[in-house]
Amino acid sequence: MTDGEYDGAFGGEPGGTGGMTGPTWGEPAGEGRGDPFDEALALANAAAPVRVRPGTEAGAGGGPEPMTVRVPYATRETAAPHSSTTGGGGDVPYTPDDPFSLDDPAVCGNGPSSASRSSSTPRSPGPSGSSDPSGSSNPSGSSDPSVPEDPPAPTASGPRPTPAALPWHIARDIAERAVPGPPAPETSALGDALGRTLAAPLTALTDLPSFDTSAMDGWAVSGPGPWRLDHPAGAPEAGPLPGILAGHAPTEALHDGHAVPIATGARVPPGATAVLRSEHGEVRELTDGGRRLYAPQPAPPGQDIRPRGQECRRGDQLLPVGALVTPAVLGLAAAAGYDELTAYRRPRAEVLVLGDELLDHGLPQDGRIRDALGPMLAPWLHALGVEAAAPRHLADDADTLYAAVAESTADVVITTGGTASGPVDHVHPTLRRLGAEVLVDGVAVRPGHPMLLARLAPHRHLVGLPGNPLAAVSGLVTLAEPLLRTLAARPPAAPYRTPLAAPVHGHPQDTRLVPVAYREDERHGLTAAPLRFHGPAMLRGIAAADALAVVPPGGAERGTELELLELPWSAGWSPVSSTGWTAPGGA
Repeated sequence: MTDGEYDGAFGGEPGGTGGMTGPTWGEPAGEGRGDPFDEALALANAAAPVRVRPGTEAGAGGGPEPMTVRVPYATRETAAPHSSTTGGGGDVPYTPDDPFSLDDPAVCGNGPSSASRSSSTPRSPGPSGSSDPSGSSNPSGSSDPSVPEDPPAPTASGPRPTPAALPWHIARDIAERAVPGPPAPETSALGDALGRTLAAPLTALTDLPSFDTSAMDGWAVSGPGPWRLDHPAGAPEAGPLPGILAGHAPTEALHDGHAVPIATGARVPPGATAVLRSEHGEVRELTDGGRRLYAPQPAPPGQDIRPRGQECRRGDQLLPVGALVTPAVLGLAAAAGYDELTAYRRPRAEVLVLGDELLDHGLPQDGRIRDALGPMLAPWLHALGVEAAAPRHLADDADTLYAAVAESTADVVITTGGTASGPVDHVHPTLRRLGAEVLVDGVAVRPGHPMLLARLAPHRHLVGLPGNPLAAVSGLVTLAEPLLRTLAARPPAAPYRTPLAAPVHGHPQDTRLVPVAYREDERHGLTAAPLRFHGPAMLRGIAAADALAVVPPGGAERGTELELLELPWSAGWSPVSSTGWTAPGGA
């Protein structure tokens, strides 16, 4: 995305058509320019960056120093609204017969929420507004710190001004950088490290294999054949010859011209030069009562022997820091001698599903609808390496939501619904009541425009997803996934682009996320076919999708290569949960 598409708002030249002309992320701002990250946050908080010239403050001197000022959340009611949905940037209606357009842009993300009903009742409110993430302080000033007093619910009425919607890529970057990195690593048993990210290199503690090993069932032989098969001392003459089994070290060296039966994985005896496979040898009885082993082909030295250290030597690095601990990694670590691994812990998320209209079983009735997001979000989070218990269903009540968010100890609280300005949309008032810092409040993306990201306390965040199912998926991949990926120390997926199998209509100003499925095309090879049933309240398209295509404003023609966000199950998702949670109605 170019600076011109941001109208120069992030330090670039207005109308630019090339790459980023301002400072890149993480680099110091140049003269007269602010940090794009800070300016994006200022935009999210409806605050314009303020430049302070040298000499305007006491003791000021030297070169120009840009400074960004943000408006606190509590004073944002006075900010001038500006959005792609208000003022001069309103939505351009789509034609009803457009098969790839939004079914109803006006209700994008503002429809019924989807939740999972829980038997648990809301807990009593805890302390809020504290800089201590544990919430142990008493902000009310009560003489008894054990009896915290909650801030009163906001009494202001009237619609909340709509803030400026951030460009989609900027919003994702803010979410990824909302935390400086993952929490401190932990050392745990091998099984508990599954799904985590290595915080220390996996270095071999032993040679693999740690001794010369037979790769086949057969005979260990010494020198060229034929070979004499002798009964070991003390072994009975009758019956099959005893051999060397896996897990048993040979007690005698093998002499030249002799052979001994050996099993796969057994330690090769000293003096053995090769292993002859059982199907390649023939045992013949001798006149003197002995036995001799013959082979139609010679057994070259080293045949079917896995030499010590073939896979690695002690001290070799097997995997670097940042590698994902998969089942195969657990097996490799065990083979290399590990009982424990040092890895970053999985982030913990709590899902709060809001809405009085939701049912957790049966058919929709009496104006109530089935929960769609509750059964979907926890498994989706598990696929991202996140610990998440069963979602909690909350009624549309401001105090109930406040108590749930204030008492949560999760790294990330995820809410569904209630992010707009309706009569029962309590997320924004709750954030103001908690003294939270808003980082993203609205994203120029369809569906899912009214999503948000806020910092509740150091290292604790809230992601507000819209209530419509596909809009919530959009918020999940836009804000929740980058934030949780940073917390889990997981590197971002390698970006890739795929040609479209059909044209896609675009929003005039906003990015669109459209479900697509992979298809083979004679001309373009692997392509992304846009799927129908992609309205904000629909899940039929995403259920059949392999990825979400990032469609720029204005749309894209057939054959255009678009960025794809691959869905977790497209990359080998497993339904097994580390917490043992099952969907409602499951076994």
